[in-house]
Amino acid sequence: MDKQGWFCNSICEDQIDMAERELSAFICAVTELFGPEQARLSTEDWLNESEQMDRPPRTTIRDWRAVTVAASARLANRVTEARDRRALAASTDTKVSPILSSNCFASALLV
Repeated sequence: MDKQGWFCNSICEDQIDMAERELSAFICAVTELFGPEQARLSTEDWLNESEQMDRPPRTTIRDWRAVTVAASARLANRVTEARDRRALAASTDTKVSPILSSNCFASALLV
């Protein structure tokens, strides 16, 4: 293998290693904080974001942290939307929670 080919392979290997470490750290954090389902969705987000990077795939320097930031933004939007849907559903719920009655307050006033 010529020197230029070795250099290109070395750069590619370094970039693959950096991408794997970045993705792994991101997914471990998402799994710990939000669970395996969000981790699965976030993995897809991360891979999609890595494909949409501004730089062509063959460049020597990739900003993997920017991919993680973009995937994190997608996660934040997804989690916020789910929370808002739950809050809306709870506020429009027609069930009435029973109020436990207690005569303690009334009896305290009578004393």
